[in-house]
Amino acid sequence: MVAALSEPRDVHRDSWHGRLDVGFTRSAERTLFERRRVQMPLALQRPFYPEGPSVCHVLLLHPPGGMVGGDRLDISFELDTGAEALVSTPSAAKWYRGLRPAYQDVRHRLAGGAHFEWLPQETIVFSGADVHQRLRVELGAQASWFGWEITRFGRSARGETFDEGTWCMDTEVWREGSPLWIDRQRLDGGSRMLTSAYGLGGAPVIATLAWVGVPVAAEIVDAARALWLSERLEGDAGVTRLAHGMLCRYRGSSSAAARAWFIAVWDKVRSQFRGAAACTPRIWRT
Repeated sequence: MVAALSEPRDVHRDSWHGRLDVGFTRSAERTLFERRRVQMPLALQRPFYPEGPSVCHVLLLHPPGGMVGGDRLDISFELDTGAEALVSTPSAAKWYRGLRPAYQDVRHRLAGGAHFEWLPQETIVFSGADVHQRLRVELGAQASWFGWEITRFGRSARGETFDEGTWCMDTEVWREGSPLWIDRQRLDGGSRMLTSAYGLGGAPVIATLAWVGVPVAAEIVDAARALWLSERLEGDAGVTRLAHGMLCRYRGSSSAAARAWFIAVWDKVRSQFRGAAACTPRIWRT
């Protein structure tokens, strides 16, 4: 999301509670975009269709550039039957040091046959931040969801590490009352998890990609692993086959490496299941 030039302090302003409620509908061969409710500090750019009328692309904006203690964002995207949409952000999101917790609650509701791609750019968690993120996806019959989260702990380019604070990320994907994938992560600043081999192993970046909603053949899992090896990227990676999808994990020092691999996997999944190559938002290349 929009970058901030300096670190704000929550004692200098009141907290913000942003709300966003957006719907996508399908009309013939076109996915239509409907703003239902938008409350600052959240905003949306106009929809665009770089790959034709069937897939609607939208950029989610957070003009303040970051979250501080007491802030809260409630974000909801709902796709009607057969709708296809991609949502991304124009730049990195930032969670700053704060005296109170900050919250982000994201919900995606997909009706039958809908397909949603949730591709935010990197999240940077400053030392001292108290972060609580929640993502819940509800899938209808034959609906599918593709999403990722890339998180950097501390401004590592400045030598900062995540010495204090808390980061919590809860992700749930359900279909008609049954869980398909539930993932709960928590990291405390300064804990052994930052350096242990079973944790971050000293790496400042972790990332997760999930493709959920359809069974994935073993060949696709093998292809995702092969893509990691062929890209010769820095860090550690793993791929897991889910009952209704696939999971990719990254641990390393480069968010660019995580994204490069994720884009390659995205392209493979899209070509196999959607019959179309990955269409990266132009904002990523500017």
